[in-house]
Amino acid sequence: MIRMPRLVAALASGALALGLTVGATGTASAAPADRAGNWLEKQLTGGLIHNDVYDFDDYGLTADTGMALVAVGGHRKAVKQVSRALATNVDSWTTGVDFGSSDVYAGSVAKALVFAQTAGANPKDFGDVNLVKRLNGRISSEKGTVGRLRDKTSETDYANTLGQAYAAAGLTNAGSKKAKAAVRFLLAQQCEAGFFRLYFADADASDQTCDGAAKKKDRAPDTDATAIAVVGLQSIDKPSAQVRKSIASALAWLARTQARDGGFGGGPSTKAPNANSTGLAAWALAQGGECGAAKQAAAWVRKLQRKNGAVAYDKAALKAGVSADTLDQWRRSTAQAAPGLGRPGC
Repeated sequence: MIRMPRLVAALASGALALGLTVGATGTASAAPADRAGNWLEKQLTGGLIHNDVYDFDDYGLTADTGMALVAVGGHRKAVKQVSRALATNVDSWTTGVDFGSSDVYAGSVAKALVFAQTAGANPKDFGDVNLVKRLNGRISSEKGTVGRLRDKTSETDYANTLGQAYAAAGLTNAGSKKAKAAVRFLLAQQCEAGFFRLYFADADASDQTCDGAAKKKDRAPDTDATAIAVVGLQSIDKPSAQVRKSIASALAWLARTQARDGGFGGGPSTKAPNANSTGLAAWALAQGGECGAAKQAAAWVRKLQRKNGAVAYDKAALKAGVSADTLDQWRRSTAQAAPGLGRPGC
């Protein structure tokens, strides 16, 4: 197997990759969601998604696929295969062991914890790894950044709001003592307008909040981060009043920023409407009871779905079709769109 450069591998394993949803429990699904699930299951090889272009097993996308299969329902055998495969490779997924380093990728650990919980595996013994303990070690206790998710690395720290959302939900549902701090830091990434930003402030910044960012670009709204944060917070049992208020504000922002045709763009680098962002928004809106907006978003995504169930990123991708070079994009779009197609909760 050809080893990818460390940064590329870290992105692919989930350190920065867009996550899927948390707290999925499996629901009755509409036909489009079923077709998406069936197509996703066919993408698995030995329980993993393998990237043939760069010849590596994509653990982060595999987790997204597994959680999507749980969400649409009816894929228990495949989910078990995914769970076993990810457990077997949990260190390769969440640490730098394959590169001879002691690095720990915090976002990957957080996603692994949520995946284990979602798939019904033991998060304290997932491939002989206690994911709760490993993630607790990546939650800052330092003054000024208490609760902040952080990588263990001598290089760039890639932890962001996506991983923080997984960490907040996963640690809360695991009963961790670090959970409240992780939730508080997540909520600090929400601006007054209701959206969540994607990137944290610098670790040495005096103000770690979204509203406190001096530069407008550092408090830019991000649909994907907002949707994932919402679904993560929605999965918390007995949420506080502050959490409920945060969810309501984020849902209102999503409904307010939805395009007339039902679509959603992502963040500053993906402003154009796309299936990834729209699918995630549909899922969050549906779980929050915003059924009209969720239905519109799901309908927008369905226009990008092929008969075999695969979902294109956008109209251009749908027209171009699936090729060896674009298969990865189709897999990501379908995994992130599938739960929203079923619109559970509405």
